[in-house]
Amino acid sequence: MSTTTAPDREAPAGERLADWADGRLGLYALAKTNMRKIFPDHWSFMLGEVSLYSFIIIILTGVYLTLFFHPSMNEVVYHGSYVPLQGIRMSEAFNSTVNISFDVRGGLLIRQIHHWAALIFLAAMFVHMMRVFFTGAFRKPREVNWLFGFLLFVLGMFTGFTGYSLPDDLLSGTGVRFMEGAILSVPVVGTYLSMFLFGGEFPGGDFVARFYSIHILLLPGIMLGLVAAHLILVFFHKHTQFAAPGRTEKNVVGMPLLPIYMAKAGGFFFLVFGLIAIVAAIATINPIWAIGPYRPDQVSTGAQPDWYMGFSEGLIRVMPGWEINFAGHTLVLGVFIPLVIFPLVLAAIAVYPFLEAWVTGDRREHHIADRPRNAPTRTGFGAAWISWYFILLVGGGNDIWATHFHLSINNITWFVRIAFFVVPVLVFIATKRVCMGLQRRDAEKVLHGRESGVIKRLPHGEFVEVHTPLNQAERFKLTAHEQYQPLEVGEAVDENGVERKLPRGEKLRARLSKGYYGEGNQIPKPTAEEYKEITSGHGHH
Repeated sequence: MSTTTAPDREAPAGERLADWADGRLGLYALAKTNMRKIFPDHWSFMLGEVSLYSFIIIILTGVYLTLFFHPSMNEVVYHGSYVPLQGIRMSEAFNSTVNISFDVRGGLLIRQIHHWAALIFLAAMFVHMMRVFFTGAFRKPREVNWLFGFLLFVLGMFTGFTGYSLPDDLLSGTGVRFMEGAILSVPVVGTYLSMFLFGGEFPGGDFVARFYSIHILLLPGIMLGLVAAHLILVFFHKHTQFAAPGRTEKNVVGMPLLPIYMAKAGGFFFLVFGLIAIVAAIATINPIWAIGPYRPDQVSTGAQPDWYMGFSEGLIRVMPGWEINFAGHTLVLGVFIPLVIFPLVLAAIAVYPFLEAWVTGDRREHHIADRPRNAPTRTGFGAAWISWYFILLVGGGNDIWATHFHLSINNITWFVRIAFFVVPVLVFIATKRVCMGLQRRDAEKVLHGRESGVIKRLPHGEFVEVHTPLNQAERFKLTAHEQYQPLEVGEAVDENGVERKLPRGEKLRARLSKGYYGEGNQIPKPTAEEYKEITSGHGHH
């Protein structure tokens, strides 16, 4: 008697494809290792996601727009569907942009989504960087990732500038002329830089094509690389998290990447895309047909750059028109000095993590984020810089402030000049005082509990308010932060009475450390002994 075996059932096509890919790419092992990675959950962490999703939207809409845009400054006569411009001479760049707006299906909506997404991308990047700064999330091992984020923001600024210069309308042309004037102020090499950029005397015939290549190839390519590197480092270093019971420098408490975090991220992407689309559909931005094509002999009134370039323009607008003659050259200091201040400020922001690590002498890894109130000096610096930024935004739009609020443009300019030096100092002092006050309130809450609003009268006639004790998790949150001690330079003389020679750098470091963590810069945390004394009822209600 013979027996036969049934043939093996053939696996489904999807399973066969997965096996084929895994055998050649090792996807299963990679996914098994990384797809269950844990990410903490906090609303402020979504600011970086808004930046990422806005960048994706910029790329998607930008690809669509490149299909119809002609980056040429050759002159043509407009015969499109927008009647007020018919018969007007303009560049092919302006002509194609008008055609995208009125003759390409969905063109105007895509243009506006692209522009609004760029503004939201940089705004989200700005707020995201401030979140990282105020919580100390830039500390070791994330200094390099801070530099990547900083470069993304700076490159995003210049990508936006080259982008809104491409339509060759009167507004963007005025901005390009402003940039050309700033370049010309550079001593000795300014004229050469201008000639190389514009291919001759401004406006030349090449800058739209050159800006186009920079805008769609060079800068986005670098930014894509930086985004990938930024995300890889976030994945490798793990995400920071705020202090809470069970959270340490060596673990992460949160949700797995797959399926929970990915599902939330996917929904959040479409939410961001939908909100940007709604804004683009109802709020007109950059209506070039109402402004007209660029002509070198005309300047559009109320010409303002996008917000992220406004502070650099404010530097130049409020600077006195100083000029000096040196070695046969005219140095336009009224433009050149702001041109020097701008990159110096950006460089200070870039190197701040290394500066703080040097001041504190802290070389440990940090995965627990600070509460801004517990680092009052750092928080004061951040608030002062933001105030400085917005003061210069006022300077960059001094004509708009003057016309809309019926003010003197000279008064606004002098206000910005004075506020440039005064307001950041006042904001720094006020912010530190607020942080110290919040620290005192936290210490009181730990020792005495939360005010309940219930007033009781004691047998001897005294009125007291009943306080509700904090639970253990709340007390942990308010006392989990570290308190650094300022560095000391030691005695001026050694044990033999010989004067010690200290490097100037060490003296400076000690002074800065005292400014960060010395007396008046932090409130001592309540000790366990103090808490036991209070809760035992000795002298307090």
